[in-house]
Amino acid sequence: MSFATDGDYNATLQSEDAADTASEASHEARWYAVQVASGCEKRVKTNLEQRIQTFDLSEKILQVEIPHTPAVKIRKDGSRQHTEEKVFPGYVLVRMMMDDDSWQVVRNTTHVINFVGAEQKRGTGKGRGHVKPMPLGHTEVERIFKQTSEQEPVVKIDMATGDKIVVLSGPFKDFEGEVIEVSPERSKLKALLSIFGRETPVELEFNQVQKQS
Repeated sequence: MSFATDGDYNATLQSEDAADTASEASHEARWYAVQVASGCEKRVKTNLEQRIQTFDLSEKILQVEIPHTPAVKIRKDGSRQHTEEKVFPGYVLVRMMMDDDSWQVVRNTTHVINFVGAEQKRGTGKGRGHVKPMPLGHTEVERIFKQTSEQEPVVKIDMATGDKIVVLSGPFKDFEGEVIEVSPERSKLKALLSIFGRETPVELEFNQVQKQS
């Protein structure tokens, strides 16, 4: 009598997962959300695109995207940095025809956690069930990509209510104060400055102030 090792058991589970996925193969390319390790979205995209070429699956895995929207970050010195904000941090979207081969290539890419889908309970054993990949709805996909193409840049600033600032230019240059309101959409903030011995609220441009460490 022989006993299965943990490795044999895991291999069996993976084989069953692949078999279930393959049995539901689709010849229509659909978008799927794939959960990845935090901060590894770009790395997964690059690695997966390389694996697609290596395994000659470009006709089954058609597109790998990281949805993002434009953003403008205001630095501490007031200068602006144009950047991008991920719409879904921790996820990559893949347009693919789901079958055994394409599932294996995506699922076994380094830093990929799993497809987003419905967990299927197993009939036997104590292990957790596997995740059945569920394609995104057409309306949902259209909304996501419409959002990324039409959204105005989001202004972000490394300042918040209660931060201490010093004014760099204008009539209140060299005055120090405390932020009481931040308006990213207007690129302005309000701060309490001590003027003639009284705390006075003053509206300032982001590029007029610097955050004190």
